[in-house]
Amino acid sequence: MRTILAIAACAASLAHAEGEWSFAATAYWNAPREGDAYASAIVTADRAALHIEGRANYEAIHAQSLFLGWSFEFGEEVKVMVRPIVGFVGHSLRGPIAGFEASASAGRWDYYVETEYVRDQGDKSASYTYAWSEIGFRPVEPLRLGIVGQRTRIYGGDRDYQGGGFAQLTYGKATLGAYWFNPGSSDQVVIVSLGASF
Repeated sequence: MRTILAIAACAASLAHAEGEWSFAATAYWNAPREGDAYASAIVTADRAALHIEGRANYEAIHAQSLFLGWSFEFGEEVKVMVRPIVGFVGHSLRGPIAGFEASASAGRWDYYVETEYVRDQGDKSASYTYAWSEIGFRPVEPLRLGIVGQRTRIYGGDRDYQGGGFAQLTYGKATLGAYWFNPGSSDQVVIVSLGASF
């Protein structure tokens, strides 16, 4: 699905001194046109290169997942972060997960991608690769606009890949975001998010 913790959390993951923790949390309201609306959430904790992440209603409705990852950062004019992650999902979907998160930023432009492979222990045919990516631009400092794409099964329907646009507004340590997938179609999905870092 997605993570609005995206650029802020990834870029900040190694900015803290050894032994100092940083945290972020984001709640989402997902409103598919053909389906029931539902809430989801992502919480992260970072200490130097160590990354811990928990998700609810992300890989599937009524599923919870937990990840461990390690962040690698490099570059000055173009800043790049790559983070391999491993984890496990339980409840309505059960199995191990392997994936990665990565970001790159240069000036007002940035890119974020995450992907994961879930091996469903209950039904091997339900194993699946999820992906989410964003290209963002900041015309002014508090505003971020861009395009977004995702590959997911959580909404049902016939679409395997979904694309659309997004807008985010940051005030202090809080970010309000809105995503609109498949605009104008019967499969459109609107997602509203509210995140904070501390």
